Amino acid sequence: MRLRNLLLLTASLAVIGAGAVLYTPSLPATTLEAKYTNDASQFMEIDGLRVHYRDQGQGDPLVLIHGSNASLHTWEGWVKALEGDFRVISLDLPGHGLTGPDAAGRYDWISMAGIVDTLMARLGLESFAIAGNSMGGAVAWNYAILHPEKVEKLILLNSRGYPSEEPMPAIFKAYATPVLGHVLTRVTPRSSVSASLETVYGDPGKLGAEQVTLYHDLMLREGNREATRVRLSQPSRDDLLPRIGEIEAPTLIMWGTEDRWILPKYAERFDRDIPDSEVLLFDGAGHAPMEEIPQVTANAARAFLQSE
Repeated sequence: MRLRNLLLLTASLAVIGAGAVLYTPSLPATTLEAKYTNDASQFMEIDGLRVHYRDQGQGDPLVLIHGSNASLHTWEGWVKALEGDFRVISLDLPGHGLTGPDAAGRYDWISMAGIVDTLMARLGLESFAIAGNSMGGAVAWNYAILHPEKVEKLILLNSRGYPSEEPMPAIFKAYATPVLGHVLTRVTPRSSVSASLETVYGDPGKLGAEQVTLYHDLMLREGNREATRVRLSQPSRDDLLPRIGEIEAPTLIMWGTEDRWILPKYAERFDRDIPDSEVLLFDGAGHAPMEEIPQVTANAARAFLQSE
């Protein structure tokens, strides 16, 4: 036992030492806001958070919710493709993008759905379509259960929801690990972000340098890395999963066949459990098809949203 403790101590000291050498400082929120806001960017105070959102286009409203460690920028391809037909609203969830961390640590799906609801209410929207990717998909279907009268149609892209039968992605597991998780709040080389994103794309050749820089910069936004550690250290809350069959909205389940983070078999489970649903698979795409093949997926979304 003493030898084991000594080895653990030695390993921990080695990690801490490496962290001191590779320290990556956080970036001020003001610096990143100057770089990553545009004319459509707005901020709204909600429950102690300064929520960054964009409200663009005209037509029936469509709300877009990003995944873990992403931001509203992941939807920019959809915004460009759809803003001529829809009023497209996207936001940075707590602990992400330019919204930054939640001092109360409210990073579960239901709490995030509450932030979405408050934002929509203040924008005067009584009903709308909602789409979410990965973690954002879980927020979206939780919202559909909590507020069935407000969700006209639901789109889930490579959504979280069912307990995974496979190991979690390495970067998430690392953030959830004591000691190492704390180190990662101070050590975030651009190369590690690039390597993680390459596993998200079905075709890593479609991942551009600007996209890597965007993800890296927003991860370094002051408070976001600690928010990631806290969020991934919290036990998963799937309180509403037993009620998923209550979803009333017509639902389109979109999935990349090369998703290595949440396998396509989970699309079948959503389709099985949501009464009015259909599945659309995209050959060769990975975990974020709206980002990897934005025009193709946006066209599919438009056809679904405009169908009777």
